[in-house]
Amino acid sequence: MSKLALMAAAVVLAFLAAAPVTEVAAKRWTVGDNKFWNPNINYTIWAQDKHFYLDDWLYFVYERHQYNVIEVNETNYISCNADNPIANWSRGSGRDVVHLNVTRHYYLISGSGGGCYGGMKLDVLVEKPPPPPTAAPIKKNSATTAFSHFGFAHRFVIPVAVFAVIGTMWDAVLRF
Repeated sequence: MSKLALMAAAVVLAFLAAAPVTEVAAKRWTVGDNKFWNPNINYTIWAQDKHFYLDDWLYFVYERHQYNVIEVNETNYISCNADNPIANWSRGSGRDVVHLNVTRHYYLISGSGGGCYGGMKLDVLVEKPPPPPTAAPIKKNSATTAFSHFGFAHRFVIPVAVFAVIGTMWDAVLRF
């Protein structure tokens, strides 16, 4: 019975190891990198070579008693007007995050301490993530043609063989 369970586990692991995983992980961007959210930094230049995707996060680090993170519309962004903000992302710790959960422009400024006039303003366009890359077509030769009748078999032969060998070796170790 233990051999059967071991072989079943090996087959399951082989399928899991060989199955393609298409995962796009959200990224946490530290605004300003190691300069953080401070005056006299050009955040337009900081953001220009970056792509911000849906479900990324902006992480703001700043002096909590002097600055904040306010979301405003485009007009108020241009004029550094913090009146009637769309959202106040500040939570009082000086370590705040903005979840980019909608594909649109985010206009973020520091609405206190004159930070916006000192350059503390960030315009971010959030995009949908790019589609995963497509697999290259498989060239037909005698080896791939032999497995084409089984469809997916060629993807699992090697992992199953490896796990079978490992299972056999493990069984031999247990008997020793």
